[in-house]
Amino acid sequence: MKALYKIAFVVSASAALTSCFNKSEPNYQYMPNMYESVGYETYSESNAFKNGKEGQLPAVGSIPRGFTPYEYANTEEGYNAAKAGLVSPLAVEEYDEAKATQLYTIYCAICHGDKGDGKGKLAVREKFAGVPSYKDRDINEGTVFHVETYGRNMMGSYANQLSQKERWEVARYVMKLKSEL
Repeated sequence: MKALYKIAFVVSASAALTSCFNKSEPNYQYMPNMYESVGYETYSESNAFKNGKEGQLPAVGSIPRGFTPYEYANTEEGYNAAKAGLVSPLAVEEYDEAKATQLYTIYCAICHGDKGDGKGKLAVREKFAGVPSYKDRDINEGTVFHVETYGRNMMGSYANQLSQKERWEVARYVMKLKSEL
């Protein structure tokens, strides 16, 4: 009889202890906000974010990875400073003339012509008037890079289409075309 009482006690104690246990939801959660976070609407106004906006500005002075800042301003003084002191950082081994030719053909030849004579398809069809020949311009690699970066007169910026290295390659190719005219 004692054995029967012992078995009944063990069964009832184990039933009492395990009846509150649920494998899918443990009894205690440490840091419950990590398990069940509060859902916020994407790009909506909320008190959870500074000024009620989700997107935050980067820290002052931070530079995106892989980006090299360009210190010349988009002004006439910046253009003249680029003319006076800006030189290509590309070594002779880094210059890929085939790639520069391809980039020039894609982005520049439509207006400036394949030879840099100002007789591109848009100029010949009179869509743009007065595209200058490189022969008539007082330019160097620095000014070409500056104009590719910011644009000038009717020409827009190509900073979003071409990386800095590609703009330097195109600038060197433009100077080659100028020497051939």
